[in-house]
Parts: sequence; structure tokens; C-alpha cells
Amino acid sequence: MTVLLDLGNTRLKWAMHDGAGMQAVHALAWHTLDVAGALDPLIEAVRRDGHGVLGASVAGSAREQRVVEALTAHGLPAPRWVRTPVEACGVRNGYAKASKLGVDRFLTMVAAYRDGLAPCVVVSAGTALTLDALTADGRHLGGLIAPGPRLMQRALHEAAAQLPPPQDAPIRDRADDTEAAIASGCWQAAVALVERFHARSAADLGDGATLLLSGGDAQAIAEQLRVPAQVRPDMVLHGLAAWDAAQTSAS
Repeated sequence: MTVLLDLGNTRLKWAMHDGAGMQAVHALAWHTLDVAGALDPLIEAVRRDGHGVLGASVAGSAREQRVVEALTAHGLPAPRWVRTPVEACGVRNGYAKASKLGVDRFLTMVAAYRDGLAPCVVVSAGTALTLDALTADGRHLGGLIAPGPRLMQRALHEAAAQLPPPQDAPIRDRADDTEAAIASGCWQAAVALVERFHARSAADLGDGATLLLSGGDAQAIAEQLRVPAQVRPDMVLHGLAAWDAAQTSAS
């Protein structure tokens, strides 16, 4: 049994993987990690069921270290961290310098490839909006990074104090108040980028390329799209599970 860790920009997520499937996913917002005992459920899961800990992180070294210290303080193993490779699990990194591609993006493509969903466009909608194109034979053609719609709204408020802070306002084609105008503009910008990237990738992937959405805002974006899409939660964890299975098989 392996404990899989996904250290994202907003949340720490984990799940148990037994080689056959992944169990329930747990999530903890980073802002709660200053609370005593916040990591206790993870520590207990590792102590009870984990034979190892495999992690992927885009959260920075300080947050990685907090997790390592929480585990080792209880005599538990530190995670084995996955770092972005040139090639693994059938996926070939398309970046000129492989390590510059976020490991979360690589693992979402691993999950898509393992599940037979390539050729595809893989979108992760969270703090950042990332978009990647993956061919049927596992070649990563590159991608884009933009602010997620919620980050866009926060950035507007921080840069222009007269604008209101982010609101859960309705998304409209033409808004008649500032709160709805900001929310609608930011969400529609994200949706338009997804549709454009998917359309532009068709020349290399083919018209039948699957559009996959993951991340906390995946469902909200999917509901606004004019093209078919699949929402697939926790793709980083599923990519970690595929990585773990491949490593186990190789050894």
C-alpha cells in the first residue's frame, strides 16, 4: 500500500493506492496547516496502511519540508518525491528543459495516457490554468499557463483598489453591475482560452482529440464550454498511482 501525496498551490491531497485501485481522496487547505493536529489524519493513514509515501509537489520546498517533518517526527518515512522526467510511463516531455515542466502537468498527462484518452488536451483549472496537448503516442506538444479565473479576480482587486473583491456573481454574456462584470469577464476569459487551445491543437492532434478538465474549478469551466469535455478529478493522484505501478513493475 502506498500513500500518494499531491502538494498543490492551494491544497494538500492524499489517497491510498494498493496497486489495484485508489481509495478515497482527502484534501486539506494549506491555510489550515498551522492548526495543531491538521496533518494527523495523513500521519495516521501512513502509520496504519502505508508501506511508502510517493509525492508530487508544486507547493515549494518550505511546504514539502513541513510534510517531511510531520512524518519523520513520528518515525515515518519521508516521501519519495517525483520530479519531472524527460520521459516516463509512455509520456515524453515536450519542454526543451524537461525539469521546467511542472510535475503536476506531467502527471496529469500520465493519467490521461494510462487511461487511453490520448490524443487529448489536458486542462488543470485551479490557482493557475494550465493547458497541455498530448498525442496518441504520448508526445507532449507543449502548453500554456494562465491565471485561473479566481486568481484573475483577486489580481484585479489588488491592482485596482476601487474594484470590489472577488464575488460569486452569476456569469453573464453582458453584465449590468461591476461584480458580475468582473466574475463574468474572468470566467469567460478562461473558457475562451480553453476552447481556443483545444481548437488550435486539432491540427496536430486531430479533430477527435479529447478535452479533459481537472482541478478545483474544472466543473465550473466545463459548464460554460461550447465543446464536449470530460471532468476527471484528481488526475495528479491518478498519475502518481500509474507512476507507482510502473516503478513496482520495473523493480
